[in-house]
Amino acid sequence: MRLGAFFIIQKINIMEILLQLIYSGIALGMIYAVIAFGYQLTFATSDTLNFGQGDALMLGALVGLTLVDVMQINYWLALPIVGVFGLIQGAFVERIGVRPAIKIKSEFGWIMSTIALGIIFKNVAENIWGRDDLRFPSPLPEAPMKVLGANVLPMEILVIAGAILMMVAVEFFNRKTIYGKAVVATFNDRDAAKLMGINTGLVITFSYALSSMSAAFAGVLIAPLTLTGATMGSVLGLKAFAVAIIGGLTSGMGIIIGGIILGIAETTTGFYLSTGYKDVPGLVLLLLVLAVKPAGLFGKSAIKKV
Repeated sequence: MRLGAFFIIQKINIMEILLQLIYSGIALGMIYAVIAFGYQLTFATSDTLNFGQGDALMLGALVGLTLVDVMQINYWLALPIVGVFGLIQGAFVERIGVRPAIKIKSEFGWIMSTIALGIIFKNVAENIWGRDDLRFPSPLPEAPMKVLGANVLPMEILVIAGAILMMVAVEFFNRKTIYGKAVVATFNDRDAAKLMGINTGLVITFSYALSSMSAAFAGVLIAPLTLTGATMGSVLGLKAFAVAIIGGLTSGMGIIIGGIILGIAETTTGFYLSTGYKDVPGLVLLLLVLAVKPAGLFGKSAIKKV
């Protein structure tokens, strides 16, 4: 009887650990999805990507840290301020790095420009905030709470809720507002949108601004769960790009599912195998998707007339 009770307790512990890993993976995956959503926004309007998305996240986290820790502004009041900063930073990237390349129809100019601007932002951050990682004060209690038998940090729940709210808000904007419909029209056919009187250049600028805002917002969400520093965005931006490719750059639902898959794969691999292998599953999945379905698991292949 005692032996049976022991095995039952062991089974409960294993399930509890697995649930915790899944919750943490979902929270991490939703952050990847928010950043990847930014890639989708710019790709939809201009067929370009901002390879400085990770640096937009990093700047958002560091600006948020300054507001909360140095200027003593309430975390919830700091969120919209960081959002406005992200909008300005994204518009700046489009105007300086992307628009000139689009005008001269340079196929790779925007790639190098966004990468170069990302490096510049990183160097600026190192000179302002230093190279050491900093701790971001949590706005919620740091004691874990029980959810379906597993310990979950309140901040992890906030990350999931905030990420979902952000993507739903953007989707609502695209479907229900006239400016959002201009974005959708530019996505469907840029030349036709121009003929209809839509300022497609302004739409592309706005998509970059919205993209960086979502990344900055993600930075403030994830900062209390990790250390904040000038290098935090590099890996996150790269993994979010992998999520965008895995899920499909034309599918919002695909990006969410891709982010959750990658997040859970990382947390479970890191626990059951080794933290040194936690990046492997995502990269393997990326290679498989590129080999079998280059448009992504939920993406649609575009047919272009030549």
